[in-house]
Amino acid sequence: MIKFNNQSNYYQGKVRDVHSIGDQDLVMIASNRISAFDHILPREIPYKGNILNQIATEFLQQTAHIVPNWLNNSPLPNVSIGKRCEPIAIEMVIRGYLTGHAWRTYKSGLRTLCGVTLPEGMKEHDAFPVPIITPATKAEEGHDEDISREDILAQKIVSGETLNALEKYTRELFAHGTTEAKKRGLILVDTKYEFGFYNGELMLMDEIHTPDSSRYFYAEGYQERQDKAESQKQLSKEFVREWLIENNFQGLDGQKMPTMSDKVVERISDRYIELYEKIMGKSFEKKNVTEVEIETVVNNYFDN
Repeated sequence: MIKFNNQSNYYQGKVRDVHSIGDQDLVMIASNRISAFDHILPREIPYKGNILNQIATEFLQQTAHIVPNWLNNSPLPNVSIGKRCEPIAIEMVIRGYLTGHAWRTYKSGLRTLCGVTLPEGMKEHDAFPVPIITPATKAEEGHDEDISREDILAQKIVSGETLNALEKYTRELFAHGTTEAKKRGLILVDTKYEFGFYNGELMLMDEIHTPDSSRYFYAEGYQERQDKAESQKQLSKEFVREWLIENNFQGLDGQKMPTMSDKVVERISDRYIELYEKIMGKSFEKKNVTEVEIETVVNNYFDN
């Protein structure tokens, strides 16, 4: 396992390894692990960590004028160095379309999600009149849980002032992501943002607008596919979830994780590379970063 000079803590998340350096700094390494339905799948996806980290770095830099963020530097394709924030225990999920979890909720007959009323007469992948915010609690283990604005305040997870700021930043970040996606012929369907405090200042944390945290449709042909009630062509992790569902796994008790063949792993990797090239507008450079390289580069960063 990688260990840096002056490392004070280590945490392995579902897809990232997080190293605390002293009291103020973090080193986040994006691994090739992949998770769905809050379970880590049995095989890693080549280059996935590089892709997630590079997309997140690009959008964190683009949106720093909207809200301060944790990122200081990304010295390697899969490594980011930044501020060690105190995380807020909710994810700010925003949805522009009735897709994924929102559609599964709607299809079950429910017309509210996180306290938000869903319009009648919608079909899968329809756009909401206005994007809706549907927060979720952040679970260290197991499933994240939907939570309403009212319950966030009732449970005093954050103050009303902070929640207002979170909602404002969430909408502004989503609007920016939507504009950038449109430039590349994509639709930003839904995404999530995580926030925390650094020395009392509210900051954007973690990754943004990556295929692990977001869902994209191809804009070309979207309306035609809707009119014909056809599936949308999308770039996201949803196709991984769909493959798991087809193989009788949704993370429920008693269900067995299906075997991932080389072909499945290659297909998932190709889809991640496709999204990178589409959203970034440039070719993806395949690079395998060694643990020795990570240790050397990060230790030199802090020594200097």
